Amino acid sequence: MDAANVRRAFRHITKNAGIGTDWTPRELRHSFVSIMSDQGVPIETIADLVGHAGTSVTEAVYRHQLKPVITKGAHTMNTIFGDKPTG
Repeated sequence: MDAANVRRAFRHITKNAGIGTDWTPRELRHSFVSIMSDQGVPIETIADLVGHAGTSVTEAVYRHQLKPVITKGAHTMNTIFGDKPTG
């Protein structure tokens, strides 16, 4: 399969899944790296799994830490809108 056919098939899958057609197979790479990292898999192992020669590209481009961002956002919202004394 060439790249255009892969993208077309992927759009078909995402459309049928009900998540739209704006997704690309490349986004799966970012998600894979982020999820593996979030689960504590060493960056060297992740880089090897995605075919990178070293860890710099894996860290700089692909790894997006999800939990710290979500947790910080939740804590901030709780501070703003959390339980307030009534009276």
